[in-house]
Amino acid sequence: MAKLMLLTLILSLSTLLSIANTNPLPLSLFIQPCNTSPNPNTCLSILSTHLTQTTTPTTTSADLLRSIIHKSIRRASAASEAATDVSRRINEPRQQAALADCSFLMDLSLDRLAAASSAVETSVTDARTWLSAVLANHVTCMDGLDGPARAAMEAHIESLMALASTSLALLNAVSPSDVLNDDISKPVLRLPSWVTSADRKLLEAKAAVNGANANVVVAKDGSGKYTTVQQAVDAAPDNINYRYVIYVKKGVYKETVRLGKTKKNIMITGDGMDATIITGSLNFIDGTTTFESATLAAAGDGFIAQDIQIQNTAGPQKHQAVALRLSADHSVINRCKLDAFQDTLYAHTLRQFYRDSFVTGTVDFIFGDAAVVFQNCQLVARKPMSNQQNLVTAQGRTDPNSNTGTSIQKCQIIASADLAPVKGSIPSYLGRPWKEYSRTMVMQSYIGDHVSAAGWAPWDGTFALNTLDYEEYANNGPGAGTGGRVTWKGYKVVTSAGDAQKFTVAQLIQGGSWLKSTGVTYTEGL
Repeated sequence: MAKLMLLTLILSLSTLLSIANTNPLPLSLFIQPCNTSPNPNTCLSILSTHLTQTTTPTTTSADLLRSIIHKSIRRASAASEAATDVSRRINEPRQQAALADCSFLMDLSLDRLAAASSAVETSVTDARTWLSAVLANHVTCMDGLDGPARAAMEAHIESLMALASTSLALLNAVSPSDVLNDDISKPVLRLPSWVTSADRKLLEAKAAVNGANANVVVAKDGSGKYTTVQQAVDAAPDNINYRYVIYVKKGVYKETVRLGKTKKNIMITGDGMDATIITGSLNFIDGTTTFESATLAAAGDGFIAQDIQIQNTAGPQKHQAVALRLSADHSVINRCKLDAFQDTLYAHTLRQFYRDSFVTGTVDFIFGDAAVVFQNCQLVARKPMSNQQNLVTAQGRTDPNSNTGTSIQKCQIIASADLAPVKGSIPSYLGRPWKEYSRTMVMQSYIGDHVSAAGWAPWDGTFALNTLDYEEYANNGPGAGTGGRVTWKGYKVVTSAGDAQKFTVAQLIQGGSWLKSTGVTYTEGL
């Protein structure tokens, strides 16, 4: 039946192409890309409908893709207005908060859609990254909605998700296959490059940055210009193309910090991960959305955090309680500690890099749909509640054409001091599939003996077990043995260095082009 429906759509599309355009695009440009989509019928239907309605010339696949993106922009604007309208009519605080999240996410998506349209023929990798983020934004919006709010918004969001998925599929007709550089597999220890030499010195510094190196100083005792981090962020210039450094002196800062999309190229640095601490306790149980529970959240591209600790102290009984949420492209976390329990780190979207940092937690403590690499980090499982299990990752890719995934390279996956004595009674896993195309690699890392022999846990029955992409390569430690691992179709043990390359800094986050300018030490290949 599905094949018959697909054939009918193809024949219909062929006829419509002839009618809609005197220079129709080759039909294969649509059929083959749509076959890579999770729903080929929906993809072809969208193209069929669009080509009969558009008055914009579409003589190339790039033309068609841009036209679809522009339709997405119009519909995202309408969805944002709808969210505001629905919020006025629904007197339920949690759903009003979820609708506010949707409006925020739509605003982020509008910028990414415009950027992707411009990048279609100049940087396909950037276009795919930004469209992947757009899809993740829509999914995040939908995940937060419930009841009447979901009923009112569902058609809007489902339409946007379908358009984003179709756009990602169409990129396959525009872009050539990625070519592996011959030298990418060679270990490269050097400083990244989208920052000036002064930025490099800041990131290289073994000692903390002091007031003389910073644009502004934050100090609880009044010795700086500001007494809270948020005050300094609010005063920072918008949309800058140079590094702006906020130095936060040692102390415990009880506040939530928000860096919106216009706060670009901001660096927050402190006196060390155990000296400068930003702490909060927002959580899902007490009425905050998971998205908004973050103690610190950044959406401005080029964000860097260094030598600070970010906590969420809500505790395991409060369930989802995020310490850090990142929705910023080209972001770096260097020598930081992220400390919470469930959902500690929301690596939400776009390209992220973590180096020499600690992440502690229990359930799904690294989650989201970013393209993210962890190097030389310690991922520490804590003692959860008695009815819980530990899961390091819960990656949220929803489309096989999204270029997202979590890579854990040369890290230590270990148990905390309170978990170690009871590790035999508390199951701990490397991850579980939050979404259908969940994608995670653990490579060249130490895996402690608290990790169960199966390695990975299911989310719900057989959900995603055939479509996920979970891989392990060249790990060591008592928990690294793969003899007892899961036998899911989507899981594999990688034995070839060439096959592992797709999860390196060079390929997963294209770090060779932008990390060279951030100043953090990194390994580009294996």
